[in-house]
Amino acid sequence: MAQPNILIFDSGVGGLSIYQSVRDQLPDANYTYLFDNEAFPYGELDDSRLVTRVAAQVRAVCAHHDIDIVVIACNTASTLVLPTLRQQLALPVVGVVPAIKPAAAMSQQKAIGLLATPATVARPYTEQLVADFAKDCQVVSVGTTALVHMAERKLRGEAVNQQDLAAILRPFKASVDTLVLGCTHFPLLRDEIQSVVGDEVHLIDSGEAIARRVVSLVSLDSDARATAATSKHCAYATATPIKADALADFIRSIGFTDVSYSPAFLAHSLHGL
Repeated sequence: MAQPNILIFDSGVGGLSIYQSVRDQLPDANYTYLFDNEAFPYGELDDSRLVTRVAAQVRAVCAHHDIDIVVIACNTASTLVLPTLRQQLALPVVGVVPAIKPAAAMSQQKAIGLLATPATVARPYTEQLVADFAKDCQVVSVGTTALVHMAERKLRGEAVNQQDLAAILRPFKASVDTLVLGCTHFPLLRDEIQSVVGDEVHLIDSGEAIARRVVSLVSLDSDARATAATSKHCAYATATPIKADALADFIRSIGFTDVSYSPAFLAHSLHGL
């Protein structure tokens, strides 16, 4: 598969952390990034509406860009929408789940933290991950949307409030040695989180595991390996975001050439939803 077309989807900019991990492994691929900021944050959406919106957008982009593989880079959406997408699409669909299994294996004290959105923390799927892979661990869970908004604002050039961050992370202080970043937004705050919890706490996210999974599902022809300069990276949003120019500048700074807000083909796919 010469220069595969990879779609990475999220409700906001968190999936850019997944894009960076996948691109590190597949620099020559073509990337389309789609974020549904019109309905952000997904943790506040009704489950059935979330599934319908995600499926409609993914189908539209797959048709528009001849996508080869889809990555749902949103923990909240992944726990709900993967079965529907895999039924509707004749191509691989990869989801993101909290890295509880590797965290439990890594923890020396058998004390791990889970930092995620309230929706992800409360999902039965997450509870099952803990039961399956961390039953011998003490698990401290914190559900927050505040960090999601912090990450969004950071990419628009705003400073992260360290006091607010410290208050959110307080339950993990001196209680865990491994912390799962269970939302794709949170690796965008990795340095700030590390400075609060201390260097003795190991931070782990799903980025590298997702990248390995994508690599296993696609292969680059040898003739395509020297063509990173010609690969296409485009980003779409379903609405014009706050500080749109600053966000577009950041998105371009990590490799995207085209950034479009509310393109017609996406607006059409979401009509009435």
